[in-house]
Amino acid sequence: MSVLNGVFDLPWWGYLLVTLGLTHVTIAAVTIFLHRHQAHRALELHPLPSHFFRFWLWLTTGMVTREWAAIHRKHHARCETEEDPHSPQTRGIWKVLLEGAELYRAEARNQDTLARFGYGTPDDWLERHVYRHNLLGILLMLGIDLLLFGPLGLSIWAVQMLWIPFWAAGVINGLGHFWGYRNFASGDASTNLLPWGILIGGEELHNNHHTFATSAKLSNRWYEFDIGWLYIRILAALSLARVKRVAPTPRLGQPRAQVDGQTLDALITHRYDLLARYGRSLAQAYRSELLKFQDRARFEGLKQALASDGRGLPGELRQRLDELLARAPSLATLYVMRQELTALWGRSNASREQVLQQLQEWCRKAETSGIRQLQELSMRLRSYALA
Repeated sequence: MSVLNGVFDLPWWGYLLVTLGLTHVTIAAVTIFLHRHQAHRALELHPLPSHFFRFWLWLTTGMVTREWAAIHRKHHARCETEEDPHSPQTRGIWKVLLEGAELYRAEARNQDTLARFGYGTPDDWLERHVYRHNLLGILLMLGIDLLLFGPLGLSIWAVQMLWIPFWAAGVINGLGHFWGYRNFASGDASTNLLPWGILIGGEELHNNHHTFATSAKLSNRWYEFDIGWLYIRILAALSLARVKRVAPTPRLGQPRAQVDGQTLDALITHRYDLLARYGRSLAQAYRSELLKFQDRARFEGLKQALASDGRGLPGELRQRLDELLARAPSLATLYVMRQELTALWGRSNASREQVLQQLQEWCRKAETSGIRQLQELSMRLRSYALA
């Protein structure tokens, strides 16, 4: 085989497998090293895989660790606001889908972002003198692909260069805040795209991640598969990684007769689980109420409005929501009491005793409301337990 044609002579499917394999290593490097290790400190990595991931990302993306971690941390801190570097809620879905990489590069030039959010990232000799030269690594990868695979190496390299801009900057940052299913009522628009995923390394479970940002494991339901977590477990078994945090699993015990301090602590830990169940109860009550109205068409399409706190709704939507709540007292009670519940752990100026007293009063109102959904939610609340 002539070196001009590449070291390896493969069938067409062989080149396809090589391309998928190389891009999968890049996805693994992004989700394990950049995302879970650097940006969120959910795990510690041994220097061996840590340096390998840095080197590989330099070859295949040209991304600088400090820039990526800073931009992602700012995304969490300013999520769905005008300061969010890549929210489809403020910038539009097509802008993020098609120009996600451009949005990343623009924010990487923001020195305030790097100074405020880029703390704790590598600052050694390699980072300062080698990895900061983005183009050098990318061109080196091009040379390696051409040497190994000949002219087809150019196509393999092109796919490698487009993989992260398409999947991460476009699909995850775009669709991951626009379309999909939600396990938790997080305070943003994050969604899970698929319950199982390989091409995106587990990053498709975006709602789970935004709810428990410092968890090394992104899957939360039995049917969800996080391949990045599988790799982390393998690294941990080889003493090459140490998991620091994972999302709490809801624990239930016998319902307490009286809401006490332990109930409050358990609720704070498992509040997203309760809010997710609350959201499903609200949606169920909404569907039941619609069946009672002859003019139900007027109130269709209000499910998302009910899931919000009502702020920022367009005038016509707000008017229909108010009319629905006026005609459905039980639904209105569910809607208002959810806002009262979420306000409990958001009151930073209230003492622990005050919050506990308010929680006791909330449970009393729920259990004497005569509304089945509220009674069941109060029962679950009093059943939460800490590990």
